[in-house]
Amino acid sequence: MDSADALVKDFSRHLREGRRRSQHTVRAYVTTAERFCAFLMDHIGGTVGAKQIKALKQADIRSYLAFRRADGLTNNSAARELSAIRAFLKHVGGDDSHIPKIKGPKVTRGVPRPASPDDIIAMAEDIAESASEDWVGARDWAVLLLLYGSGLRISEALDLTGDALPLSETLRVTGKRDKTRIVPLLPKVREAIEHYINLCPHSMTAKETIFRGKRGGPLSPNLIRRVVQQARGKLGISDKTTPHALRHSFATHLLAGGADLRSLQELLGHASLSSTQVYTAVDAAHLLDVYQNAHPRAG
Repeated sequence: MDSADALVKDFSRHLREGRRRSQHTVRAYVTTAERFCAFLMDHIGGTVGAKQIKALKQADIRSYLAFRRADGLTNNSAARELSAIRAFLKHVGGDDSHIPKIKGPKVTRGVPRPASPDDIIAMAEDIAESASEDWVGARDWAVLLLLYGSGLRISEALDLTGDALPLSETLRVTGKRDKTRIVPLLPKVREAIEHYINLCPHSMTAKETIFRGKRGGPLSPNLIRRVVQQARGKLGISDKTTPHALRHSFATHLLAGGADLRSLQELLGHASLSSTQVYTAVDAAHLLDVYQNAHPRAG
């Protein structure tokens, strides 16, 4: 029987190497898994291994959350711990895992504002971890990083075809009115897309879309909107953090970092500079705060 320590170490390796999660997320999820296993040893009253974890019921997880709430854990933090526990249970259970359904705590909605890099990455990682299959999780992770890391509209990302392969440091995008533009493809974004392609069970041809649904057809933007809605609800992230808002965050954070409006106009594919100037109205103090983080926070 695998010991709790061995299971947690394997979970950590899975997050780092299999899921390619950020150091911040790996640290947070592993810490939660360690704390959860320590609680279970007292709660169950004996050794904790894969067998005991697979047999957990809804009441066991509720008991853990109550234990953590007694330590002063907020609703938002409890929601994030519950997300980490679900990921741990799914990893330990494998393909046959049965995760007890439990409603997360009511979370406080964030004030509408450009989403912070930490919130965006936390949301993308939760979506990837909650996916039914590894390749689906890798796909959703890659799409969201592409929206934030390159400022694409969701339709532009999902319309990309195999013609764009192999990927390089830039990406040719076809936007509104069939206007093409060149956008940067950051290394972390490129790695995420390539990782998805390696796992995807569907063949990649020049004329077919890169991002595919489970049956092999083009990926629906509504599916991405739905998983984003579910993740932000669990994590207490503002309702304003939609897939399209990731493009706005890309623009806002670049502007805060010193990008000029003309360059930003080209990157976003705006026909008029007036469309780009809206980003100058964002609170400067908030921009300085969010831009202390690297863009995007994927490493």
